Amino acid sequence: MAPETAGKPVTTARLDRLIGRQILTANNRPLGRIEECRAEHRGNAWVVREWVIGAAGLLERLGFGVRLILGWKAGRSFIARWDQVDLTHPDRPRLNCSVDELKRA
Repeated sequence: MAPETAGKPVTTARLDRLIGRQILTANNRPLGRIEECRAEHRGNAWVVREWVIGAAGLLERLGFGVRLILGWKAGRSFIARWDQVDLTHPDRPRLNCSVDELKRA
């Protein structure tokens, strides 16, 4: 991930550095781990639309079939829009909104 320069937001990210990383709330409490991203292809680039936080993202990555076979439930999981996550410091991602504003997975 490129560092923020002259107040401009970060525009590129390395997923291998973000997936599995603990995400903090705005008041520095751990919410869960970034387990999956949902992206779409635009021109020459992939653009992240949402981040899946918690067990639901892990289940999504493993595949829906595993979920059915093992009967796993997602537990406490959330979906954050791309603009609800601050990735200025990729080693310490954090929400820039309240947990109440996130969708439940």
